[in-house]
Amino acid sequence: MFHSRLRAAALLAGMLGAMVLAQAPARAAPAPNPEADRLAFQAYFRKNYPAVKNSDWGNGPYALNAGMRKQWEAIMQFPPYEFALAAGEKEFNRKFANGRSYADCFPNKGIGIRQNYPYFDTKTGEVVTLGIAINRCRVANGEKPLGYKKGLLAAIETYMAHTSRGKPFDIKVPNDPRALAAYEAGKKFFYSRRGQLNFSCASCHVQKAGHRLRGDILAPALGIMAAFPIYRSKWGEMGTIQWRFVGCNKQVRSVPFKPQSKIYRDLEYFLSYMSNGVPITGPGARP
Repeated sequence: MFHSRLRAAALLAGMLGAMVLAQAPARAAPAPNPEADRLAFQAYFRKNYPAVKNSDWGNGPYALNAGMRKQWEAIMQFPPYEFALAAGEKEFNRKFANGRSYADCFPNKGIGIRQNYPYFDTKTGEVVTLGIAINRCRVANGEKPLGYKKGLLAAIETYMAHTSRGKPFDIKVPNDPRALAAYEAGKKFFYSRRGQLNFSCASCHVQKAGHRLRGDILAPALGIMAAFPIYRSKWGEMGTIQWRFVGCNKQVRSVPFKPQSKIYRDLEYFLSYMSNGVPITGPGARP
């Protein structure tokens, strides 16, 4: 009898406990704090690589490996992106059929503004990358949009990046729930594991930054956006960060998204914000 009553009391206590928990208000998730994230993010890299100057983070693996840096400095005496730079400048200064040009679409006539992209457009409620802005300009002036991975669009970005060299990233996340949601989506994608290899972006570019992966030195995530667009020896031509996102997803055996898909724009937004204060070094060159 005693044991039966004890079991009944325990069961009743368990039921009451469950009821209390069910009625207790759920704890709200912490509010997004991009600036706190950025400070912690940059502090991690500066603590682990104290010899790297702020001006050097945009040089990726060459900031972390002395041997690669010597090879890169030799290559940069005759930069492989010079043809794209010339083509981009020519296209940027070309008049559209309606008499207008790219300069009419951008602040400061498009010169020295790379460090402000991507930005959150409060009118449309979405992240606008430089590639998106270029194609918006073209379409608004009766021109056909360009592909987002390489070719003429990459050349235009090459020229625009070159005019911003030395200017530090200055990305804004406005106090708008939609902007914060875009930032958080990019952050989540960066840290989430995916693909058959179960890697996240952070697996390579935070935890293993500066280490070798086969023949490559993994670039640090801090400043990784600053050198784009880049000439990759593997590509044999200039390419945008959107092309690199696609390639990274394929390398971990994950199905990639389309260039300039919402999640890739949000990822670019997050990574660019994390690099606020790091100078633009693009266009760049990589193996």
